[in-house]
Amino acid sequence: MSSLAFDSVPAPVEEAVPAPDSATIRPVPRISIQAFCEGHELAETMEAAAADRRMARAHVKVHMGGIAAATEFYSAAPTPNLILVESRHSGEKLLGELERLAAVCDVGSKVVVVGQTNDVELYRELSRRGVSEYLVNPVGVLHIIRAIVDLYTDPAADPLGRTIAFVGGKGGVGSSTVSHSVAFAIARNFENDVVLADLDLAFGTAGLDFNQDPAQGIAEAIHAPERLDDIFLDRLLARCTDHLSLLAAPATLDRTLDLGETTFEPVIDIARNSVPSLILDLPHLWTGWVRRTLIAADEIVLTVEPDLANLRNAKNLLDLLRQARQHDSPPKLVINKVGMPKRPEIKAEEFAKALEMEPTAIIPFEAHLFGTAANNGQVIAEVDPKSAVTEHFHKIAQSVSGKAEPRRSKRPALSSVLSRLRGKKT
Repeated sequence: MSSLAFDSVPAPVEEAVPAPDSATIRPVPRISIQAFCEGHELAETMEAAAADRRMARAHVKVHMGGIAAATEFYSAAPTPNLILVESRHSGEKLLGELERLAAVCDVGSKVVVVGQTNDVELYRELSRRGVSEYLVNPVGVLHIIRAIVDLYTDPAADPLGRTIAFVGGKGGVGSSTVSHSVAFAIARNFENDVVLADLDLAFGTAGLDFNQDPAQGIAEAIHAPERLDDIFLDRLLARCTDHLSLLAAPATLDRTLDLGETTFEPVIDIARNSVPSLILDLPHLWTGWVRRTLIAADEIVLTVEPDLANLRNAKNLLDLLRQARQHDSPPKLVINKVGMPKRPEIKAEEFAKALEMEPTAIIPFEAHLFGTAANNGQVIAEVDPKSAVTEHFHKIAQSVSGKAEPRRSKRPALSSVLSRLRGKKT
């Protein structure tokens, strides 16, 4: 048989394996995708994939009819970057269908086939004939997205950094303070390179909390997109520690900030290509760009105080995020300023139960500790590294970064044992 006119990209046969970790899947690039499905199950899966945050830049259309419908459609229309077709046939029948489809495909279009048979020999034959990928039904949303991403990603490329967005249930709940301390904890405890991006351009406090006053920061990045690359971004970073850098907000009111939905996307894309962890300190606003940035993050930390307004706002946020991020882990809940003297409050356990969530951390109200840190331009771990609050930030850092517990030195315990043995000998 003649060779199909598709681009060949070697890949293993898809098996019934657990869904991949959603946080490790890159966003799909700006490509056009058209799917031709035989059954409604795959069509619904493709519709769900098209609505996923990682497919936000792709243009997706779903049709019914399988390979035959695709062949008829493209006989009079140009082909997109990627065609996904489903077939219930195998062997010579499937190869014949694909041969006819190849005759109407433009050069450069990639083809993914979803079939019924988990057959290595069939896969090898399809690969020889130029099919980009072969998946076996049933396929999940994340499997489809991962397959598409793999077709457009250099296998030698470094993994993307994890984006972690921090948002407050209400203004003043301490979301920024939590994000700064978590960034510091990831950098120090795990020796992981971190960039903290302060997205509150008018009133950001990251520069204050790290005692930094850089001349440039994130404002220069978003207002000069034509200059933006990894070298330019590196010049805008202020070094806070060996592993922590700050992309500071100007915190001035010399201009209004009516920003477009995609304003921060180029900055985030370049930054997450440079470091393993990118912390996004979001302001308490509800604009198009805040909503888009929040939904697109790999991990979300929602900080609240235990009162009724926070409970209402948290529920609204969680309802939206659960709908928009159906294939991601839920946000991490941090209940902050618990036990403030003379303030009536909802019990943390009841607050979490109302949201049907288990809090990642319940942080007590420590006015002196937090006030000292804020006025000294420090994070909590610098003021009191052994406090219970510092341990809470370490726990959050471990949860959102996906890092294992850092190895603790055993020398102090061993020294204690040796001293007791010396005492007995004496």
